[in-house]
Amino acid sequence: MVQPHSPTVRGRRLARELRELREQAGLRPEDVARRLGWSRQKVMRIERALTKASGHDLNAVMDLYGITSPRRDALLQLAKDAWKRGWWTAYRDIFAGTYLSLEDEASQIRDWQPQVVPGPLQTPDYAREVVMAFTDDASDIERRVAARMTRRSILSRPNTPEIQVVLDESILYRRVGGAETMRAQFNSLLADADRPRLTLQVLPFDRGRHPGLNGAFVILTFEAGLDPDIAYLETPGGDIYLESADDVARRRVTFDKLSQLAMSPDESRARIQRAAREITDD
Repeated sequence: MVQPHSPTVRGRRLARELRELREQAGLRPEDVARRLGWSRQKVMRIERALTKASGHDLNAVMDLYGITSPRRDALLQLAKDAWKRGWWTAYRDIFAGTYLSLEDEASQIRDWQPQVVPGPLQTPDYAREVVMAFTDDASDIERRVAARMTRRSILSRPNTPEIQVVLDESILYRRVGGAETMRAQFNSLLADADRPRLTLQVLPFDRGRHPGLNGAFVILTFEAGLDPDIAYLETPGGDIYLESADDVARRRVTFDKLSQLAMSPDESRARIQRAAREITDD
């Protein structure tokens, strides 16, 4: 029995290729279902990366589509890679959705944040204060903080993605925890800003009206041929993934405008340094 899962980038790519192969074969989902003795729903769930197809199922559809090696071997290997467990699977109880698997495989991350420091850049104490805004369960809080610290590994691994972050200046004023927590967070941001593949900018108050007023979003870009760009929005009503080329392009334009309005990386570093100096003890 196939199981529901949260698809990785490679899982989404496999699903897309299976859909394209079906269309090239001139078959509708109901045609495939009838010939293989499946339900139409099963075909659609596999093609939408909502269900893991077994090796037997993959061989069956490739037989039907007339796929031979080396293409067949490549797809079977892609399926194996798509099912590999990532670090986040140990935290399935607290991480819903597919975002972390997508973030983990991105080659470029562009992140606009108007409220808090992004998760991968948070210090333990800052992360704890953010988590405490949503839960008062002590064990749950510590587990979530541990997960966020594990997430920071994306900054130092060998294949670190190119990361560009634009922070609203309000983040430098918002006390998330005490003075020591904020001072440590600012110093951590300064250290992260020195990473070769990370660009950090601050959007100052005096820019006034700007295109990021609708809220935070992240744009994930993947290696060529792996998956199309995705724009991600975290909302109180749930996660939203924008995948159409037009939707992602609009978010890309918005991010570029925010980056242009923001201080330069050097100016931003100086602004964060000033914030660290000006923070007053409790």
